[in-house]
This record gives sequence, C-alpha cells and structure tokens, in this order.
Amino acid sequence: MIDFKTLNSEQKAAVTYNEGPHLVVAGAGSGKTRVLTYKIAHILEKGYDPQTILALTFTNKAAKEMKNRIRSLIGPKADYIWMGTFHSIFAKILRVEAEQLNYTKNFSIYDTEDSQSLVSNIIEDLGLSNDFGNSSQVRHKISYYKNLLILPPDYLQNHAVSEQDIKFGEIYKKYQSQLHSNNAMDFEDLLLKPLELFENKKAVLQKYKKKFSYILVDEFQDTNVIQYELMKILSSKDGNLCAVGDDAQSIYSWRGADVRNMLNFSKDFSKAKQFPLQKNYRSTKNILGAADSVIKKNENQLDKTLYTDNEEGELLTLVKCTDEKDEALQIAKLIKEEISQNKLSFNNFAVFYRTNAQSRSMEDIFMREGVAYTIVGGVEFYKRKEVKDLIGYLKVLANYRDEESLLRIMNFPQRGIGVTTIRKMITFARKHNITLFETMSRVFEVIDIKERIQKHVKNFKILLDKYINLKSKISISELTRALIDELQLIQMFKDENTMESMDRLGNIEQLMSAVTEYNKNKPEAALEDYLQEVSLVTDLEMIDDKKNVVSLMTVHTSKGLEFPVVFVSGLEEEIFPLSNRFSSEASLDEERRLFYVAITRAEKKVYLTHARSRYRFGEVAYQNRSRFIDEIDEQYVSEDDGSAARRANRKSKKEIYYEYFQNIEYTKFTSNKNTNLKVGTRVMHEQFGLGKIAQVIGSGENQKVTVIFEGNNVKQLMLKFAKLKILNN
Repeated sequence: MIDFKTLNSEQKAAVTYNEGPHLVVAGAGSGKTRVLTYKIAHILEKGYDPQTILALTFTNKAAKEMKNRIRSLIGPKADYIWMGTFHSIFAKILRVEAEQLNYTKNFSIYDTEDSQSLVSNIIEDLGLSNDFGNSSQVRHKISYYKNLLILPPDYLQNHAVSEQDIKFGEIYKKYQSQLHSNNAMDFEDLLLKPLELFENKKAVLQKYKKKFSYILVDEFQDTNVIQYELMKILSSKDGNLCAVGDDAQSIYSWRGADVRNMLNFSKDFSKAKQFPLQKNYRSTKNILGAADSVIKKNENQLDKTLYTDNEEGELLTLVKCTDEKDEALQIAKLIKEEISQNKLSFNNFAVFYRTNAQSRSMEDIFMREGVAYTIVGGVEFYKRKEVKDLIGYLKVLANYRDEESLLRIMNFPQRGIGVTTIRKMITFARKHNITLFETMSRVFEVIDIKERIQKHVKNFKILLDKYINLKSKISISELTRALIDELQLIQMFKDENTMESMDRLGNIEQLMSAVTEYNKNKPEAALEDYLQEVSLVTDLEMIDDKKNVVSLMTVHTSKGLEFPVVFVSGLEEEIFPLSNRFSSEASLDEERRLFYVAITRAEKKVYLTHARSRYRFGEVAYQNRSRFIDEIDEQYVSEDDGSAARRANRKSKKEIYYEYFQNIEYTKFTSNKNTNLKVGTRVMHEQFGLGKIAQVIGSGENQKVTVIFEGNNVKQLMLKFAKLKILNN
C-alpha cells in the first residue's frame, strides 16, 4: 500500500480523485511533481494496466525522473507507462502509423535549423529572395500558423490579404509539400499529423482511445491549440483526464501556448472538478509575498493564494547599478559574499536575464572575478556544427529522401562538390521527378558537370550506399564509429590543430560516447529511434546540476528549476518587461507572469538588479527601472544603494561614453582627411556625448553638420572645430 502520510490534505484529495476530468491548479513550489507521481502510482495500485496510462510532461528529463520516483513507490510496472513529451509520444505513434499518412516509418524529424534551411532553399527556388530575405522570420511565421491549426489552403483562402501574404502562402504550401517529398516532419508536424490521422482515420482514433484509459498532462498552462485538441480527441467528456498546471506560470505564448486552455477547462469539461495546491514548500514567506503582490496585478486568472510554513526569510534585495558591467561586478561580489558568509557553493546560485544578449557582460566579469559559471541554453550540444554534420550523415542513412540532410553533408568533409554542381543536380532531380539521392546515381546525365566532379559525386554515393547496407547489420555505435573513421574526421581536426578544431574534436568524441551509451541502454533500437531521441532533446535536458558552477540563463529556461539564491537582472523598462517595440509577442500580463516565475525559483534569497545605463543596439541608453520592482509590496523589499566607494566610483555620462569608445573602432575627424560623413553616421563629442548626424551642409573648410545627441539635444557644429570622433560602422 502507498503511504500518503507525506501528502498534505490538498495533495491527497487531488491524488485520490478518479471520477472523471479534473484540473489540479498547482502553484509554484506546491509539490506538483509529487502529486503526479503519487497519482500515477495510486492508479497502478488500483489495477490499471500501465500500458493504458498516457502521461505527458514538459521535458523528457522530467518524464525520466518521474518514472524513477513511481518505480520507487510501485516497482517495475512504472517502466511500461506511456510517459514523455507531447512530441516524443506522438512521434512514437507516428512511427507505427506513418503509412496511413503516406510516410514511411523512418521519416526524418527536422529541427529549427533544418526547417530554416528548407525555407531558405524554397525562397531561392521560387525566385523570391529579394522579397523574403530573412528565412528565420518566414520559418517562425510558418510555425506560428501551424500551431494555430491554419494550414496553407486555409491561410491562402482566409488570411492572405496582400500580395506579400500570397507569396508567403506559396512558400508555406511548397514547404509542406517538400517536407513530405523528403519523408520528413518538423516539430509542429509531430502534433499536426496525429491530429490529421485521428480526424481522418476513425479506426486509428478508436484504437488509441481504447488503448489509453487514463490521460495525465503536466504543465497544462503551456499547451497550445493542437495539444489541447489532441487531449480532447483522445479522452471522452467524462473520461479519466487529469490536467496539472499553473496559469500564473504560462510564459510560452510566443510558441503557441494558450493560457485559455487552462482557464476554459471547466467549460470544455462540464463535470470537471478543480483541486488547488496552494501550500508552497520551496520559498520563504517574504519571497512568496513579493511574488503574490505582483501577480495579483494580472486579470483573468484562477483564484489562489500561496502560503508556506517556511521561515519569514530575508527581504528581497534591490541593487542599483551604474551600467551592465557594474551590474555583473556587483552580482559577482554578492555571490562571493554569500558563499563566504553562508557556506554556499557556486551551484547554489542562478542569474536570470530576459534575453540571451545580456549574458555577455556577465561572462566577461565572472571570468575576470574567478566566478565559475555555465550558460544554460546557449548553443545546444546537438546544434553544434560538427555534431549536426555527423547527425546529418546518420539521417541520410536512415532516410535517403531527406534532402536537407543530404545537402548539409554533400561537401563535408570537403570533396570538391560545390554549390553550382549541387544546383544543377537539384534542377535535374526536379525535372525528372526523382530524389537528389537518386540523381547522384545519374550524375553522368547532368549537363555541364565536369568529369572530375562527377567522380566525386559517384564516390560519395558509393560511401553512402555502403553504410545504408551496413546499418541493419551492425549496432548504431559501430556504424557511427566506422563512419567517423572513414570520413577521417578525428585526423582532420587534429591536423588543423587550433583551439576551435580541438573543441570540435571534443564534441565528436562526446557524441560518440552518447551514441555508445544509448546503444548500451537500448541495444535493440533502430537508427531512426536514436535520431528521434536526438531530435527532441532540448537545452533543459542537457543541464548538469552536479557541476559546481553558477547557472546563467534566460527566465524562460529557468522554468521548473529551483536554486537557494536567485539574481533577476536587467530589471528595466523595455528589457523586463520587454517592449512591444522589440517583440510584437510580448504582452504585459505574460511578462508579469515571467517575472513571477523568476522570483519563485528562489528558495532563500532574491536579488533584483537594474542599471542606470546600458549599451543597447550599439548606443548608450539611459534606463528607467522596471515597473515590476514598483509593483512589489514595499514591505518585502530592501534597497541596496551600494557602498560609499561604489558611489564615488559612479561614472558620469561622459565617462560612460569614453569607456564605450575605448572598445570601439573610431576615426578622429580631420578636415584634410576624406572621412566618410553621411546622414546616420554615429559620432562622439567631448561635451555632448554620443549622437547621430542628421544633416551634412557644405564641404571642405566650411563643412557643418547637424547632430542629434542623447536626450534629443540638436546641435549644428562647424566640423573643423568640433573634434568629433566618428564611429567606424
């Protein structure tokens, strides 16, 4: 029998209820994972077959940890639960049902970079390069519409208003078509295709409705339209559906998450029961009070007030800084003080920022001050070029129709197959309605490719055919090792003998270790199984909490984590909250929820930092502190104005500018030098500071300029006397 003594009354009520749809509103630090773990163990103890339980989590790492906890409560039954992220679970279903959708089970999964590359190639093929230069924005727009269940026909008919919209619609249509030709799906397809499957193949839907007798969804506030539709279509109105989440922590609208799913749950499931989890086990009373006083400013939220039996704790400390360097320096010093006074370690600290760009000054200062750190969610391991190149080979071996992966590896390592040759081969493939891979066998028919290059293509095709034949005869790790050896990658990076090449070599070796470990744990797995797991790894999966380092990360990355001491940096208007001018997807309510998430990651102590000035877009900007600071009830905050030494060291506006120009290339203006002065050129003046030229009048000795300086201070200056410094753009 499971012992419920460790559960409070709210948790126990949620765990033991099994009479239809129910929503568990789990406040920050309220033991949500414990509730889900015990609930699944309780269901199994009641006699449910583990293979009929579908548990959907936010990350695969969370799924593994939860399975381990369930196993400790109930035993090996836990291993047979269908548990994982939406993407991994439905990718698993798609592998089984692929032929129903005219795919084969070895389809490739395209990550963001693969999708962007495909978009770029389509824009070029359609001759739209001048209209759609930024393939990243186009790919993001495609993802946005797919997440809203708006596919190309619907988009072209109901959403394309302008000529530009129609052109985008054509790119979108071609993108979906090319994905299918490549036997590939992007992340959105891993959810769209199952929905399409269930809507069009009723027998398949009934098969899975019958299979899953109990559905549980973690982080419900982060589900998008498609995920919610999948939940609803697989569960009956009165069936066993348990959704767990916190509307106050809904922070992913930019990737389609819709907090209304949670707010409307009781309308969609009329007999749904609601269970609030309001007792917080993580944070002090002061941290909770501060967070609650801010989040209460949001309208349209489920009613709850967190409480805790934890100590009162320290007040949140507000730290005023001169600029971003001073901010990083103060954080480094405070970390050292905390370690010294409270016997903490580096891994007890996290520094959060709103955007990745803010980490640079932290890194510089932390390195100088000897503060060990790691960037969480920087360049993910599986996104590093040499790793992605090698994965590209494995993708082609698993699915030769994967044109994007084939294009990626065609000339890696260099084998004399250039862009012009590849374009001619693609044209030939399109003309004869065959794949690029098949075209390689007929390269001698492609017009205007030199015989020497034809041989390179032929040899490359022979190499790929060899490993395609080998993949079913040897293990994944043996296949990968043999491929690395034949490509001579290790020798290539050794011969380069640079710091960068040694890093690349280390990444190849790390990948080989990861493949070997995967093979050891899953000896029967096929190559496409491994590639699927790799494709769905997120930066959150890669966090190593055993290293003694300070964690630097965006607030979005911090979701689900906790640390004894947290620094929330860059608390200035237009940074946090992020301005609509810089992100059309930023909404004040969601920014406030993001701030709430940041504060509630902390167990013992929160520092809030803001800077008086900050370099933004290459210029000094004077900052106003974030409204969120002022929204915290003042009883929970103490202000740190800094020591006398810090006040004495506070820089003037002019000093800030000079420091900026010490790190930037500039030209001193002289009238006898042909300096490139034009409207928009950035300049520096000893008295007026940084400015931009708005007008150039005359030439030679009498040349004048009108300059708009900081604070909209407009001056007309005679150049020969102005002593301007001109920023080299």
